[in-house]
Amino acid sequence: MKTTALAEAVVAGAEPAELERLDVPSVYRAAHLRKDEVGSFDQDDEDKDVRRTLHVGEVPMPELAEDEVLVAVMASAINYNTVWSAMFEPVPTFAFLERFGRSDARHDLPVHVLGSDAAGVIVRTGRAVRRWRVGDRVVTSPAYVDGEDPVVQHDGMLAGDLRAWGFETNFGGLADFAVVKATQLLAKPRHLSWEEAACNMLCASTAYRMLVGERGARMKQGDVVLLWGATGGLGGYGVQLVRNGGGIPVGVVGTQEKAELLRRMGCPYVVDRSQLDGGLADEKGWRRLGAEIRRQVGEDPAIVFEHTGRETFGASVYVAKRGGAVVTCGSSSGYAHEYDNRHLWMKLKRIIGSHGANYQECHEVNRLISLGMVHPTLSAVYPLEGAAEAARAVQLNQHVGKVGVLALAPSEDLGVEDHALRARIGEDRLRLFRRPL
Repeated sequence: MKTTALAEAVVAGAEPAELERLDVPSVYRAAHLRKDEVGSFDQDDEDKDVRRTLHVGEVPMPELAEDEVLVAVMASAINYNTVWSAMFEPVPTFAFLERFGRSDARHDLPVHVLGSDAAGVIVRTGRAVRRWRVGDRVVTSPAYVDGEDPVVQHDGMLAGDLRAWGFETNFGGLADFAVVKATQLLAKPRHLSWEEAACNMLCASTAYRMLVGERGARMKQGDVVLLWGATGGLGGYGVQLVRNGGGIPVGVVGTQEKAELLRRMGCPYVVDRSQLDGGLADEKGWRRLGAEIRRQVGEDPAIVFEHTGRETFGASVYVAKRGGAVVTCGSSSGYAHEYDNRHLWMKLKRIIGSHGANYQECHEVNRLISLGMVHPTLSAVYPLEGAAEAARAVQLNQHVGKVGVLALAPSEDLGVEDHALRARIGEDRLRLFRRPL
């Protein structure tokens, strides 16, 4: 697809006045699903390969609502919701778009542009947008909420119409342009490249709410925290937040190579699942896991950081200490959990549901990233044309940390503004996940 004058101007670093002068294209390049392919996987397909359904090509440009901005996307990232979307599980996302279309017809289309992370440059603003201007460099947060709902003033994640942008809405970040509510925008960390900036917000803010926010587990100094998938997209940020907050991280991984990466991150206690005899299918396995944690740390976890779901949830409830908490934000291995409820009620444990992060929590974690206190977990970068391959790598768990996708950015390592801060932090820390395992 030929690039447009507006896209070329953004890449060239044009001034805001020039960006405002150039026309917005009528179509743009995007990674998307097609409604007519829903049902293309059989129920008993063992491998629902997302490369079959995730396409890159032209889609129509929507009109902006008055509280939205149009962002020229320099880079984006893959999240597991993109994998679920391309598998049409647990339900096809076109059901979300059809329901949303009853109040905003723009979203109910035969194509669904995916992507819940992005970094880029604002090229248009709706007339009600006050705090942002054309030319601003931004990153996006994923919560799409109605600012007129009263509960949003308390906690945006309680909004009745809360939607995950690029999953339950259209016009997401895996594209050359994205439509974003003004309340999703945050200033791009100046010391990061486009792809480094684009990979953080969904996972880092989710981990922040789970562990630090007042609606999550509220970790305190000295808390032992067990983190499943500790070198993954969520876990890599969770480990950093636990260490920064004075907690004691115990990371669970599946290979010795990932265990070594955890140690390079400064996580002193590591459990390699592949070394646990018999796995975690029953209470015998849970006991072995608990014994290994106590052997290393001397006590049971006060908090278990859960997002893997079916395979691990029974173990999580079991190993949490008396009065401890399991905080969960997802179920990548399956939604139907089984656990022994005696270990929950008789030992006064808690299960805390946590979903995404509100705007203030996103602001707080973006501040930590901008100060250089939390670092990207970017491990690999694909071009937008390779978005399906990038999603496939996440589907097969062939990655660590986050997988980035370049959109308009012509190459990696562009977009850095604060070179002094970057030098103080050091490339080794910023690129830790890029080193071979």
